[in-house]
This record gives sequence, structure tokens and C-alpha cells, in this order.
Amino acid sequence: MSVAHPLTLVLACALALGAGAALVRIENGRRKEAFEYSSLTFLLDATRVAVWPARLIAVALAAGVLLGGIAFAGVRLTLPVPVRDGTVILCLDTSGSMRSTDVEPSREAAVRAAARSFIRYAPDGTHIGIVSFATEAERIQDPSDDKQTVLQALDDVPAANGATAIGDALALAGRMLPARGRRVIVLVTDGVNNRGADPLDVAQALGARGIGIFTVGVGTNNSGLAIPGTEEEASIDEDALRAIASSGHGSYTRTVNAAAITGTFRNLARDTVWERKRVDVSLALAAASAGTMLATLIGSALLGRFP
Repeated sequence: MSVAHPLTLVLACALALGAGAALVRIENGRRKEAFEYSSLTFLLDATRVAVWPARLIAVALAAGVLLGGIAFAGVRLTLPVPVRDGTVILCLDTSGSMRSTDVEPSREAAVRAAARSFIRYAPDGTHIGIVSFATEAERIQDPSDDKQTVLQALDDVPAANGATAIGDALALAGRMLPARGRRVIVLVTDGVNNRGADPLDVAQALGARGIGIFTVGVGTNNSGLAIPGTEEEASIDEDALRAIASSGHGSYTRTVNAAAITGTFRNLARDTVWERKRVDVSLALAAASAGTMLATLIGSALLGRFP
């Protein structure tokens, strides 16, 4: 948080305290006058009046004055806001290892469901593209801000089969991204690369271009389950995925079940295409001040406590 005019803020605090104290003093004066009257009826009426309405009005008045002062002080907060020109490419592993069932019902099914969650939770206006990769990388959907179009494109992602060309998928995703703006690649795989370009080399080149890479590891180690159709044990190369994410100035997340994958993708949808910016909240605070003051005056009149 930053304040453009700190002295104004100090003055606002003083005025708020003064306004509240003044209102309380007025109310106390009224009660004192009531006791000085000779009329027994007036005295009884005065002593029956509850103290809390006056205190509540005083607090509300002080709050209104304080909010107004803060507004004039030019307060700016650092808040997360959606990036207007954000572009994300989802790189989905469709190699044979994704048929493994160490993540129920399968890695493949869990990833497709999570991708849908990402698309739905991404801020409106975000351009999302899809790349699938197995033995080769395939362009499924060019970046689009039409969520329905991107969701439908998931139906074109091929069934899991073949080798794992992570580096080729990253390279293709990089070519699909625009030259500027917030650019992100979300790589979803078990991290066991066995075909094509070296993923770390490609990730380093992308990171040098300012492209963020977030990796999601799907699967478990030492599961005792074999990749369907092979004798190879289903595993996950977490070290490789951490290195790829680090090269792209992103982060690595491991998921071991369908619910966790969906939650991870929801968080990524919020984190990857949001940025923290300094936002001037003066207008909002001024409106809140006016509303509080108006409510205070109306409440005072209704309760018979108008100064």
C-alpha cells in the first residue's frame, strides 16, 4: 500500500476522532441538561434512553470522515488483477504412459477433466490454446478467448498412445504465443521425455523470451503399476519438471489424484494470467465515505439523535 499525501491521512484520522468525540459530547450534554430540568417526566424519559445509539452513530460518523480523508490522501493498494493480453498454451501429454491408472480413473482422464476446469476458471478475455504431444507434438487449438470453442477443442485431443516428446511440445507452444504480453505455457505430463528436442534446452530458450512455464506432474512413483501394454513401471520425473519450470520462471506442482489435479488447474487459471498492480482506490473510498455519512445522517434522524 502507498499513500500519495500522508499528511492528509493524518489529518483525516484526527478529524474522525474529533467528529466522534464531538457527537458523544453533544449527547452527554443533552443527558446532563435532562437531569437539570425540574420536570420529573422529562427526567424519566431521558434516563430511559439507551446509550448505544449515540455511540453507534458516533462510530459511524468517525468512519465516514476517516474514509473520506483516506480517499483524499490518494491511497493505492497492490492488488491482483487479470492480465488484459494474457495468452496460455496448455500442453497435454497424450503418450502411452498417460493410460496408467495410478491416478484414478487414469492419468489421461484426470488431465482432460482438469484442463476443462482451467478453461472455465481462467479470467474472461484470456486467450487459450492447446497442444497435445506423444511421439510428436500436435497443434489442437490456436489461442482463442472463446471459452466454448476451446472446450470443444479438447474433444480433438487424441487418445493416449506413443512416446513422449516434451521438448517438441514446448517448442510448438512457443511458436503459437504472441510476441508480447503475458505469455504462459502450462505443461502437463509425467516428465519422462524420450523423444525429440531436449526439454530443458527449449525451456531455457523460452524463459529467455519472457515466457512463463508452469509444470504439473501427473502420477506417482513406486506405484507398482505398469504402463498399459508394456512392462515399464508408471513413474514421474519430478526433477525434470522442476528444472523446466525453473527455466521458465514458473513453478512445479505434483498431483496424485483427479481431485488434486482439478484443484491445481483452478489455481493455475487464477495465478498464471493474473498480475499484481498498484490500484488507486480513492474513488471507491470516497463513495464508501459518502454512503456511510448519508446512512449516519438518516439513522440519526430516525433515532432522534440528529445533532
